[in-house]
Amino acid sequence: MKTWLISIAILASAVGGAFVMVQTRAAPTQMEREIPVLLVDAIEARREPVFFRVNTQGAVTPRTESNLVSEVSGQIVEVASNYVSGGFFRKGELLLRIDPRNYQSALKSAQANVARVQTQVAKENALANFALDDWKTLRDLNASAGPVSDLALRKPQLAEAIAELTSAEAALEKAQEDLNRTSIRAPYDGMVQEKHADVGQYVNTGSQLALIFATDYAEIRLPITQRELALVDLPSADGSSLPLPVTLTSQAGKIQHTWQGLIVRSEGVFDSASRVLYVVAQVEDPYNQSGRNGELLRIGTFVTASIQGRFGGALFTIPRHALQRGETLWIIDEQQKIYPRDVQIVSTDEEYAYVDGGLMNGDRYTITPIDQPLPGMPVRVNTLPRLGNVR
Repeated sequence: MKTWLISIAILASAVGGAFVMVQTRAAPTQMEREIPVLLVDAIEARREPVFFRVNTQGAVTPRTESNLVSEVSGQIVEVASNYVSGGFFRKGELLLRIDPRNYQSALKSAQANVARVQTQVAKENALANFALDDWKTLRDLNASAGPVSDLALRKPQLAEAIAELTSAEAALEKAQEDLNRTSIRAPYDGMVQEKHADVGQYVNTGSQLALIFATDYAEIRLPITQRELALVDLPSADGSSLPLPVTLTSQAGKIQHTWQGLIVRSEGVFDSASRVLYVVAQVEDPYNQSGRNGELLRIGTFVTASIQGRFGGALFTIPRHALQRGETLWIIDEQQKIYPRDVQIVSTDEEYAYVDGGLMNGDRYTITPIDQPLPGMPVRVNTLPRLGNVR
């Protein structure tokens, strides 16, 4: 009995001690979870003078292109060393020659015919003078003599001889021109694009000999839309306004080539299918024949063009990727919290939007894309020093 009472006492003591420990245990400390604040890049808005630019593209073509054709028939007996595809030539330079022997013979025959007819004219002129003298003598001897006829004075014979001389001289001129045409010469400084005939080949009048083009200027047809047309002052047809500067670029691997040109005219009507207006840029000396222009601008090159447009005034230049829904910026206030603000966009290009309303100098806006931004959301800000850092 005594042992049983001792066991109960020990058990009660243990339960009581455990209860006291549970009641007096300190409550666990709750760990506070920190929500990370998003780091964003920001730009400070500043009004700056803006000249609009219109970006477009096109292919380089020659300003002057010609099919070189034969004006006489015969066998080609000579070609120049530069009469090859890609060969350069100067104005007046001999490109090829057609066998001239038949035309030389024709020229000599025409010259002989002119000499013969000239003799005939001189003879008829002398006979006409003799007839006139005879009539005057007869009139002096016989005062009652009537008027003499033109036939008696040999006027028709003289007129016929003179007409024959005119025809002979025309035939001589043609024979000389035909002989000259056996030598095909370059009509301007240029390049052979395609060669269609060679030594030994017989060609007829009108046969195509080569496709050539001038190298004084290259032209590029550049399409612009009606909206873009409002941003540029195109040269007038009467030449009263100055051409527009245009910068042309072409990418060859990692190397970018650049040329400067001028917008010299527009084609005057919008294309009915594409609804664009084509303007024409010119680049002087595209093949650098003068040695002053550096990189060659070859015909057929595809280029990107940046046309200098009108002065737009003092505007805010905003990277397009900073805008949401086309016209909303997220502004960062002094408490480093973001709020949406709609802005008034004047114009856009591939990289930037140009804003006139909805911003003030000194406003900061984020250019970092934010997934599901909320008004009042706190952010950490990395302010970029200038817009040039954003590309």
